[in-house]
Amino acid sequence: MAGSLTVSPHTFEWGSRTYVMGILNVTPDSFSGDGVVEVERAVALAEAQVAAGAHLLDVGGESTRPGSEPIPLEEELRRTIPVVRALAGRVSVPISIDTYKAEVARQAIAAGATILNDVWGLRMDPDLAGVAAEAGVAVVLMHNRSRPKDAVQEAHLGGRYVGVEYGDLMEDIARELGESIELALRAGVREDRLIVDPGIGFGKTVEQNLELVDRLSEIASLGRPILVGPSRKSFVGYTLNLPPDQRTEGTAAAVTLCIDRGADIVRVHDVAQMARVARIADAVVRRRPGG
Repeated sequence: MAGSLTVSPHTFEWGSRTYVMGILNVTPDSFSGDGVVEVERAVALAEAQVAAGAHLLDVGGESTRPGSEPIPLEEELRRTIPVVRALAGRVSVPISIDTYKAEVARQAIAAGATILNDVWGLRMDPDLAGVAAEAGVAVVLMHNRSRPKDAVQEAHLGGRYVGVEYGDLMEDIARELGESIELALRAGVREDRLIVDPGIGFGKTVEQNLELVDRLSEIASLGRPILVGPSRKSFVGYTLNLPPDQRTEGTAAAVTLCIDRGADIVRVHDVAQMARVARIADAVVRRRPGG
């Protein structure tokens, strides 16, 4: 899509390239096995990701893997705020806070975060939209139908969702994301500050995730830039029968397909590899008329 977003001092020109968001899981139980809990280790990883081509960094303190349990507010604050504060003084790219809790967002923004990434699309905490509006931060609204009862676990491959039903997958996702957009607008968040994420891996079966990737371009009907997070997800693992630490090639394929179908931002663990993938995909996709 056309348009831009300025997150001081950076401007993202939608449609000109694919932007790479590096994942910083500051949690001991990340599904991908990449979680770090020490501040200096998190900062070192962040600096390496920026050097490898990350345009944004996403800090999260609560695992969202299928079947995971929520953590107390105090623990999420303890994990995330020192990392955000340290990063704000060390890296030049915008910092995103991955949370659905208003108080975590409030403190992270005070510590230097300029983007809010909410996996529940402003539906979980009624105060979150107001925090985002007051601070003027950019907001990623993600689609999510995750329910613990739909999650199953396998020792080799980890968690996945089963038995989740949609009328029409992409129509349902677009409608529910549209409702999240309305929540944001009613709270006073500017429309040009909104980014949508169809929620690959969140309350969707393996087959539904594959269909989502294939039909991603339909999300463009919402008129907002699209962020996707296929990195090391269960649909890759179950398709290839590989655990999270062996999903780089599958992630690369998914990233390429998502870029071809209109993704503006890819949220990934393996920044160096996926930044290269994005450059090649862009060299093809962005040269098309309207691409």
